[in-house]
Amino acid sequence: MAELAFVDKVAARANVSPEQARPLTEAVLRTLTERLSGGEAGALAPHLADELSPLLVKAAEPAETFDYDEFLRRVADRAGIDRPTAERGTRAVLQSLHRVVGHREFEDALAQLPADLRALAQPLPLGP
Repeated sequence: MAELAFVDKVAARANVSPEQARPLTEAVLRTLTERLSGGEAGALAPHLADELSPLLVKAAEPAETFDYDEFLRRVADRAGIDRPTAERGTRAVLQSLHRVVGHREFEDALAQLPADLRALAQPLPLGP
């Protein structure tokens, strides 16, 4: 998927401008890369546009262990946004990534995340 199309999908899902969606997307992908092993992050990279895929490539170092709150803090700091926007943005990036990567490979990668982070990749239930 081309970078602009991916970022546009993130903007729509997170309800942010396309200008805000680009740094948000980069922040989520960088933070996700820190949280995943090099092999799992690298397996996701070929599915993204050439401009975004390098954000998922890292050395063979092990994954860092940090929780949901730290994940969102890193995203917010990197993108220069507040926590609610970081949470919406993380959800939007993960859902968009799920669509381009495919279910099996995406689930393999997300198995390394705690349940509350994996839950962000699931669509929000519709209200009553």
